[in-house]
Amino acid sequence: MAKSLVEMTAEIIQSQISSKQMNLDEIKVALNDTFQTLKALQDAEATGADVEQPEGASTVPFLDPKKSIQRNKIICMECGQEFKMLSPKHLSSHGLDSRSYRKKYGLSARQPLCSKALSEKRSQSGKERGLPENLRKYLDSRSAKK
Repeated sequence: MAKSLVEMTAEIIQSQISSKQMNLDEIKVALNDTFQTLKALQDAEATGADVEQPEGASTVPFLDPKKSIQRNKIICMECGQEFKMLSPKHLSSHGLDSRSYRKKYGLSARQPLCSKALSEKRSQSGKERGLPENLRKYLDSRSAKK
């Protein structure tokens, strides 16, 4: 007997959960998206139509871009891989730079493309080296020259 769409969806998501950590919201969205995709494929198969992914659609549509930046990891919205930081080299493999990645996913231009823990660690390190004071002195000296 053929498996139902619900059974196939459950198996796919169980497999996904076993290979990477997902919170409850991510699981719910993944279940819904997977079910809808399987249903669309089943409908297309029944009618003989081709199913194509919409132009410009991400391969990881089930995650809110703001939720992709987590405490100890950032999830690439293009491929779904997890990193401490999205490097320029990785982004270029998707034909993007940091500015276009932020724009594509609606992130602030000032949003660091790294995990929150790494961002906090860098901020603390800069404060320990006196960067805020040195930057203020530099900006004051520049404005005094004008």
